[in-house]
Amino acid sequence: MLVALSIRDIVLIDRLSVDFSSGMTVLTGETGAGKSILLDALSLALGGRGDSELVRAGAAQGDVTAVFAPVAGHPSLALLQESGIDGNGDLILRRVQGSDGRSRAFINDQPVSVNLLHRVGATLVEIHGQHDDRALIDPTIHRALLDAFGGLQDETRAVADSWRSLRLAEAEAATVRQQVEAARADADYLKAAVEELSALAPQADEEDELAGRRARLMRAEKIAGDISEAHDIISGGGSPIPTLASLARRLERKTPEAGDLLDGTIAALDRALVALDEAGSALEAAAATADADPGDLERAEERLFALRAAARKYGVAVADLPALAESMSESLASIDAGDERLARLDQAVTAARVAYVEAGRALSERREKVARRLEKAVAAELPALKLDRAKFMVGIEGDPSRISESGFDDVAFMIRTNPGTKPGPLMKVASGGELARFLLAIKVALADRGSAPTLVFDEIDTAVGGAVADAIGARLSRLSEGVQVLAVTHAPQVAARAVSHLLVDKQPDRKAKSVRTDVSGLQGERRREEIARMLAGATVTEEARAAADRLILGAA
Repeated sequence: MLVALSIRDIVLIDRLSVDFSSGMTVLTGETGAGKSILLDALSLALGGRGDSELVRAGAAQGDVTAVFAPVAGHPSLALLQESGIDGNGDLILRRVQGSDGRSRAFINDQPVSVNLLHRVGATLVEIHGQHDDRALIDPTIHRALLDAFGGLQDETRAVADSWRSLRLAEAEAATVRQQVEAARADADYLKAAVEELSALAPQADEEDELAGRRARLMRAEKIAGDISEAHDIISGGGSPIPTLASLARRLERKTPEAGDLLDGTIAALDRALVALDEAGSALEAAAATADADPGDLERAEERLFALRAAARKYGVAVADLPALAESMSESLASIDAGDERLARLDQAVTAARVAYVEAGRALSERREKVARRLEKAVAAELPALKLDRAKFMVGIEGDPSRISESGFDDVAFMIRTNPGTKPGPLMKVASGGELARFLLAIKVALADRGSAPTLVFDEIDTAVGGAVADAIGARLSRLSEGVQVLAVTHAPQVAARAVSHLLVDKQPDRKAKSVRTDVSGLQGERRREEIARMLAGATVTEEARAAADRLILGAA
């Protein structure tokens, strides 16, 4: 419910704070006192259209804050959660309107878009009046209101669930069908590619292993020639070993004659011969090691080049060839298994559609019955509202081929103001006063089902007599048992039934040399005096005061 409304610098209001209570609250006052300003300010806080003309003359900006106390689970809280706004405690909507035409919106002190403010506001307050452009006149919500009136939650949930199941089944079938058709179109290409890749049989990380192996073989091939040449020099036909061995033997034979003169030379020659022999053996071993099969290098290069050629051909990295081969094999296999799988999926789609149609027909049948009940409920309210010649109708246009989350039906509330005339939409057929009373009759019939927690009725009693005004007051009072009702009224019969009575009037503003709108709560004698004024006009008589007492006592 609306707890408080704070207004700064809006039209004739400089600073004003109004507290609201549950039940029915009326706002009364002379014409031009500023009652419509309060509603314009509230509408601004709810995300209504901004206008620089709303800013008080001389002020840079106007500011409106509306405080609500939503119950747990209220739709506004879900909107806040979606937007990442803390929804604990009171819900505070604020709008700042600049004199330059720009405006800013806030929810719980967080900046938000005007669109979000409007969406949240629409869940909290409905405004009904002679020039109403929201709430019940919007045909897009008529179906939801009808379902709420009939308590069709189970049926609507069944339709929504079957609709989602149908959509999921259709989406899965469409995906598989697209895959199979794409695979079938490339069947020849896929078959050749799978054969080629199967023959190639690429392995994970094979490119790196082959590249390393190729580099090692190339290095080994290059060094093998140097080893062979060195071995020929040391151990081949031109080897110095025989010459040095012969020299060492000659010198050994001269030892008796030379004494120890040649000992050092002979020892050095012996060491040289041993070293050369060891070098020859080492070169033989190295040659054996480096002597790789030339075919190994050729085979490694052929394999590596084949893998890289395949990667270029199919536009992937060599490392991705195994995955590509697997994917292509699956696509080729899906062609064979596709028809069977599609047949199963198509059967699932058919079954889901049958379930949806059954749920949709059941919901449509219930809606037809509920529509007649709603027509009767609204019709029962019309005579007392001086609309006894009018008729309210719920139009249902069903199309079984229509697939939607809400079923087959389009629902529209229609009225006929006089017998023999053509029924039409509320806004197009009813006059201002008739529209307001029709909306009240519908709202009473719907009670608190499908309703915002706060309902505002703006002068819906205009141009009606005492009995009709009393009937309007009785119905507003009945509505207030389930929701908060705010009514701007000139009818004393309506004002007498209020739980809370607010007087809107103009007060002189000597500092600004102008007037300002003020709001005060009325109780006891002051309330009786205001209702008497509404009865008598400018001059309040004792008879008017007595009549006011009777109205208040009769409404108690």
